[in-house]
Amino acid sequence: MSPAQLRPPTMADVARRAGVSHQTVSRVLGDHPNVREETRARVLRVIEEMGYRRNSSARALATRRTRTLGVIASDTTLYGPASTLFALEEAARAEGYLVSTVSLRELTMATLSEALDHLSDGGVEGVVAIAPQRSAVDALAELRSPFPVVVVGSGQGIDIPSVGVDQRLGARLATRHLLAAGHRRVWHLAGPEDWLEAADRAAGWRATLEAADIEPPLLLRGDWSPLSGYRAGQELAGWVGRGLTAVFVANDQMALGVLRALREAGVRTPQDVAVVGFDDIPESEFFAPPLTTVRQDFSAVGKQGIALLLEMIEGRPPATPSPIAIEPQLVVRASTFPYAAQPEGVPH
Repeated sequence: MSPAQLRPPTMADVARRAGVSHQTVSRVLGDHPNVREETRARVLRVIEEMGYRRNSSARALATRRTRTLGVIASDTTLYGPASTLFALEEAARAEGYLVSTVSLRELTMATLSEALDHLSDGGVEGVVAIAPQRSAVDALAELRSPFPVVVVGSGQGIDIPSVGVDQRLGARLATRHLLAAGHRRVWHLAGPEDWLEAADRAAGWRATLEAADIEPPLLLRGDWSPLSGYRAGQELAGWVGRGLTAVFVANDQMALGVLRALREAGVRTPQDVAVVGFDDIPESEFFAPPLTTVRQDFSAVGKQGIALLLEMIEGRPPATPSPIAIEPQLVVRASTFPYAAQPEGVPH
């Protein structure tokens, strides 16, 4: 007797004999509605013939007692998604749950569907998705999941239950700080156009200027990296002396690049140009000069995200209606100071 005959049949064995994919077998076992009846009948027949039995995690899924939650993430090399992932895992452990994480290079309909299938096979009771792009949120909204799904890190104005930092408020805090310091206009280096949080930060910046009867100047875009900030900073340096005195940068890494570009161009910070970042990464207080920035409470995002998911799993009414917005905090450091107090001769 061969080793293959000695071992119990697996889901892959069932899929092979039924002539379907591994995901289809998973959907049949999870009673997913998007399976044709003839396919479902064929898979169930093969399961009976082979004597296939679901593993303990899958059996526990039927009783919803696996004490396991899923997390789908991407771009975890970036500070925001990485900090959010850590906060979610920490909050889940505090509630007595294990976490199964799927990290994806990109969030598309296909990759998200595969991730949900994988987590379903692992017996998770619910999933938190760190979905920063509009395309990812749209894909999640279309996918049917056998368990509750909560989205974090996606900005405001989405239809899926969500938790996140109030990005527009953070942008307003940064922009108001610069206006209160005496700057007549505030420029903005935004994040990628398809990121919802970047869009919210740009919207908050623009609304604050318009409320002060100030026409928003040219908006520049980067990709969150210091290099893109450096290149934008080179362009911004050309506007010094022509109305540029303050810049709100959509994250601290890009602000680092802006500071270097300005310094190489002979532009002093904050004497000539004040700079505010966003995130308050651990290194920001050691920039030259230390960076004024907007601090996001990722720990609160994790706790609230897990709390909302558990409420949905247990069928309890939410303690706080979704979307849940967490207030950020402005951290003032040496990269800004009252502009009106500058020495005479510094251009306004």
